[in-house]
Amino acid sequence: MNEWFRKIGERLKAVWGKWTLVQKLILTGIVVAAIVAVFVFVRVSSAPSMVKLISTPIRNEDELRLITSRLDSEGIPFEVGENNVLYVKDEKTRARANAILIREDLIPKGTDPWAVFAIDRFTVTDFERDVNLRKSIIQEVTRHIESLGDVDKANVIIELPAKELFEADQKPVTASIIIYPKPGSDITTNRKKLEGIQKVIQFAVAGLKPESIVIADQNGVVLNDFAGLEDFDRLERTKREQQLIQRLETQYRAAVLKALQQIYTEDRVRDLNLKIAMDMSKKSIATREFFPFIEQPDDPNTPFYDAKVSPSVTRSSSQTNYEYQGTGFNPEGPAGVEGQTSPAYKDMQNMVGTAKQTQAITNNEINERNIQEDYSPGIDRLSVSVNIDGIWKWKYDDKGNPVVKPDGSIEREYLAIPAEELKSAEKLIQDAIGYQRARGDSVTVQNIRFDRTAQFKEEDGAFARQQQVNVIILSSLIGVAIIMIAFIIFRVIQRNLERRRRMSEEKRALEQQMLRENAIRQAEESTIEVSKSVEERKRLELQEHAINMAKDHPEDVAQLIRTWIREEG
Repeated sequence: MNEWFRKIGERLKAVWGKWTLVQKLILTGIVVAAIVAVFVFVRVSSAPSMVKLISTPIRNEDELRLITSRLDSEGIPFEVGENNVLYVKDEKTRARANAILIREDLIPKGTDPWAVFAIDRFTVTDFERDVNLRKSIIQEVTRHIESLGDVDKANVIIELPAKELFEADQKPVTASIIIYPKPGSDITTNRKKLEGIQKVIQFAVAGLKPESIVIADQNGVVLNDFAGLEDFDRLERTKREQQLIQRLETQYRAAVLKALQQIYTEDRVRDLNLKIAMDMSKKSIATREFFPFIEQPDDPNTPFYDAKVSPSVTRSSSQTNYEYQGTGFNPEGPAGVEGQTSPAYKDMQNMVGTAKQTQAITNNEINERNIQEDYSPGIDRLSVSVNIDGIWKWKYDDKGNPVVKPDGSIEREYLAIPAEELKSAEKLIQDAIGYQRARGDSVTVQNIRFDRTAQFKEEDGAFARQQQVNVIILSSLIGVAIIMIAFIIFRVIQRNLERRRRMSEEKRALEQQMLRENAIRQAEESTIEVSKSVEERKRLELQEHAINMAKDHPEDVAQLIRTWIREEG
């Protein structure tokens, strides 16, 4: 076997050696293309197949556009296949998308998101259909709950009892849900989120009532016991009410403090006490008002009120008149029989009488208004108190210097705020808070001294240090002035001594020069021949030239001599 492989390899090498470069490149390209095709085939075959979002095609283009727009806004990838069938990448995405579409009421009519019932068998019994229905409901409710951002996992059990003949024997539909919250979620304490899950389950299962739903966490704690949360809700409501009151107090306090501190500075108005009493109860007030008719409105162009007002208008009226005039008649009974009329009335027979009666009834109408108002919440009372400090001023003597006490502190004078100014500040606060005397509001503005002991101590220490610095600076200036004067005097004396020394040296040099000239003159006179070198002759000539210059320009020569002496020194 190995020999056969060896021969095959030698034959391939021989063939490869006979091929040209073009043939080798073509074979290499074919091999690479085959490898790439195999790799692509493996990747495509191993890729997960997409699942249907909605099993039935969407016929309405508007509904398809709304669904795709909503999926795009949620960032859910999808594809539209033949006959407008939507596909998503996996079951988890399908559950999330279905939850969003159901919540937004975007599931088209006639479509069914449950693919469990797509069974093409003829041997399915009613029991199997009920079991499949129950499984489908549980599966979809579970996916719906798990698609929520606060739930990591959910276990759902829904009991659908068989229908009974009599309603009294019918067992209720029940549901039990265990949710596993995601880390950092507040779903276990957020009542609105729990009510949302309860409503989702209630509306997803027909005949399910809220009292038949139990939602618990992974520890078995019942979360939807809303009846037991009444005290908690009351505390939360009270907490929110207190937060509202504190927010209003902060706003009023900031507004009043800003107005006062701009006038009296922050140091004089440090704090303000404000208390708001609010009635958080909801009130409904029904009012019935009666008011007159305005037949002609007031003319604004006239300086007087010329409106015509009528308290009422006549709606209906009736009038009755009755008149009687004639002889009075008292019947006594049948003919031939004596009547029973008393003697007093018998005397009134055959008398003429007159009767008149008038009755008038008028029905009037007035204007009526019925008002229904709701008040909640409302401010019952506002109380504000603020203290404004006066002004402390230093006392000065006749020279304009602060008066210092024996203990080193500065003597001060306190200027209180006048009563008229306090009244003005009180009026300012009343306007800022909307003061209502009938409501019982109270505003108090007082002038009470602040304790400024620490401030005065710091000011006294700073003043004392400043005085010490002033003394030190003055002493230093005097010392520097003395040193400068001494230095000037020293320099004057030094220059005078130096001038005297230069003058003595110049005098000595002139005397020596004169002695040398006398000696030379005596030597010339005595005809003494002195052998002189070239350098000596030059030196003598230079000396003679210097003597001549000294005679002609003595000041320049003196300055030159000073310069030489200074350089040599």
